Amino acid sequence: MSGSICSIGLSGLNAARLALSTTSHNIANAATPGYSRQEIVQSEAMPQSSGAGFIGSGVEVDTVKRLYNQFLETQRLNAQTQQSYLDAYHTQAAQIDNMLADPTSGLSPSLQSFFSGLADVSSNPASVPSRQSLLSGAEAMDSRFAALQTRFEDLRSGVASQIGSTVDHINTLAQAIADVSGQMVAVASSDEKPANDLFDQRGQLVSELNKLVRVTTVTQADGTFNVFVGSGQSLVVGRNVMTLSASPSADDPSSTSVNLQVGAISVPMPPEVFQGGELGGLLAFRDGMLNDAQNAFGRVALALAMTFNDQHRLGQDLQGSLGGDFFVEPAPVIHSRTTNTGDGVLSATISDVTAVTASDYRLTYSGGNYTITRLSDDQRGTYATLPQTVDGIAIDIASGTILDGDGYLIQPTRYAARDIAVAIKDTNLVAAAAPVRTGAATTNTGNGKITAGVVSDVTAMPLPGTVTLTYAQATNEFSVTGSASSPGPFAYTSGASIAFDGMSFAISGTPADGDTFTITNNTAGVADNRNALLLGRLQTTNIINGGSANYQAAFSQVVSNVGNATREIQVQLEAQDTLTRQTVEAEQSFSGVNLDEEAAQLIRNQQAYQASAKVLQIASSLFQSVLELG
Repeated sequence: MSGSICSIGLSGLNAARLALSTTSHNIANAATPGYSRQEIVQSEAMPQSSGAGFIGSGVEVDTVKRLYNQFLETQRLNAQTQQSYLDAYHTQAAQIDNMLADPTSGLSPSLQSFFSGLADVSSNPASVPSRQSLLSGAEAMDSRFAALQTRFEDLRSGVASQIGSTVDHINTLAQAIADVSGQMVAVASSDEKPANDLFDQRGQLVSELNKLVRVTTVTQADGTFNVFVGSGQSLVVGRNVMTLSASPSADDPSSTSVNLQVGAISVPMPPEVFQGGELGGLLAFRDGMLNDAQNAFGRVALALAMTFNDQHRLGQDLQGSLGGDFFVEPAPVIHSRTTNTGDGVLSATISDVTAVTASDYRLTYSGGNYTITRLSDDQRGTYATLPQTVDGIAIDIASGTILDGDGYLIQPTRYAARDIAVAIKDTNLVAAAAPVRTGAATTNTGNGKITAGVVSDVTAMPLPGTVTLTYAQATNEFSVTGSASSPGPFAYTSGASIAFDGMSFAISGTPADGDTFTITNNTAGVADNRNALLLGRLQTTNIINGGSANYQAAFSQVVSNVGNATREIQVQLEAQDTLTRQTVEAEQSFSGVNLDEEAAQLIRNQQAYQASAKVLQIASSLFQSVLELG
């Protein structure tokens, strides 16, 4: 009898001791990241048959259970990877937003100052100080373009560095997951009981990895554990780990490519493979907002340089010469893919700056055809030969031979803000005047008047001599003499434009028969401001994006797009923070350690232990009484 009671008491004592140990373990790991609360699972021991029926024989501890809910964990992982994605994206986006929107260090003040200097030259075309002020304003604007471009490049370099460190961290976590999984398989093969703490360790590693890149896991029937990242790329398969690496892209050395190491070979992975997490956010920011903003900003510099030069070349400087380039015009940058097998050299020039977009382009050659892809929207065109003009960019083969599989990245505006520069240093070279002047003969008897004229092409400049227009009343026409191209005659309509030799002007009023009007070279145009006025009008002329925006409006659009996108990401991040906190709390309410509950459980287990000890004490007393009877 006492033996049976002793066995029952001992089983209760052991059960209470294990419960105390488990509760103590919970309390000790209350602050341990990834720890799941544990509890013992006990059941009645097998009863013993007796003449009076089956008599209970105590309690058995079946296992120590880990309180874990896969559904809650999946919810938390999804919320956390999205939060990390948005956090990484927003951190970078806020830097661009602050940089472009700054009212003092942005482009707008220097752009306005430059055109204010041009307005001063228009008012005082012969003034050397006014001309010097214009050149100084141009240099300041050029410096502002360069400074903002440097900030873009610093951001790009910083993102590349973060991508590299994130990839290294991913590799470290993947190896750790594989190591822990190996320990778990080994434990499972020697003991049927689950290794709860190893499960927690692996779960915490997966959680950390999930913050870097979206993770999905699959546990095989044999207990091996597979981890997939992003859109399904395997990273851990059992104890085998796929290693990632970061290196300059084969298409663009300024962009970091994430590669899968297959032996000694690095296989570039498309950025869209790595969804979610910090890595996904960095890649999405780089390929989205950063590229778009830098390209759009460069397009402002490109349009300013080219359109200003076009008009400046139509003017005349203080030395009586035709105007030259005011700015150094940026040229498209072309990167040959490092894996190209041909020696072909591609060329790209801007043929129509109004048609240029804020996108990069990729040219590939395959099967005898050239495919040009606009990367911003993946719009493609296939051509049998080059040259071809796409979105105002003339693309051709400069030299060599392009072979099958070769590729090129064309960046028309990416580095325009870096490459724009002031081309003239001498104030005499500012072409504020027009190269021709018009006049009416003093002997005219009619009241006809001729406008000052506009020059649109200087191919025929300077004029070979005086060009004379003579009115014939009988035919109502103007005949032209003195022009090398022998234009006309021109039917007369008051106020109608007459154009030839790159010049256009209008005659109005009622000329008399034989009245003459002359066009001559502007040999004394020191005080002439006609071209300066036309240059000033460029500030408000819609030139960029198909003629829908001027310089300031185009830059403001860049600032607005960045600001709106940053605010949108911030709103999403705030909402995601709330969602993540809710999912964490939901999981913790199920799996987390509540110290108040554990304290109550500790007292309960202590009392159970003391009660079982009392059972043994009573059994000992009964056995002693039996001995005394003998």
